[in-house]
Amino acid sequence: MLIIGIAGGTGSGKTTVVKKILNQLPCNEVAVLPQDSYYRDSGHLPPEERQKINFDHPDAIEFELLTRHIARLKAGKPVEQPVYSYLTCTRQEETIKVNPCEVIIVEGILILSNPALRELMDLKVFVDAEPDDRLMRVIQRDIEERGRTVQKVLTRYEDTVKPMHLQFIEPTKRYADLIVPQGGNNHVAIDILTQYILRNLTRIEQ
Repeated sequence: MLIIGIAGGTGSGKTTVVKKILNQLPCNEVAVLPQDSYYRDSGHLPPEERQKINFDHPDAIEFELLTRHIARLKAGKPVEQPVYSYLTCTRQEETIKVNPCEVIIVEGILILSNPALRELMDLKVFVDAEPDDRLMRVIQRDIEERGRTVQKVLTRYEDTVKPMHLQFIEPTKRYADLIVPQGGNNHVAIDILTQYILRNLTRIEQ
């Protein structure tokens, strides 16, 4: 089994990179574990308090559960991946069953910040992008997918996203085996990464 971690700042193009890789791989041999599914449940907090959650701080993520799930998949056992709602800031009752696959991709802004999680990865990737480009993607995504206003997005960016990126995310670039500049637009880097996975798949099958 090949465990690949794909990290990078908010709006850097991580999800695009993952999608482009998946499009070139056999769907039954790859599973994706998004960090976003492992945000801690905030159902015990009043709605107004949930809106203050700092999603860009490592403490917001239940790394213990994510690490256990990856270890379980490596042992050949299925896991029940949580489903997290950004609209309510809570975990949903339903879960997603993830079966063991030859390739597991773990994707998220902070996945390289956790030593135990890094130890499980065979390849660590950091998707890089210019701050202005990331901000534009964050504005578009948060308005369309998370029901936030432009002002709320900009305030959150200045108060948490930018400082947390500088404190917790950017420093993890040094752990990466491969850095992908220009995010999802770097077709050469994506092809190199895809070919690496395909070669390892062939080796595993042999």
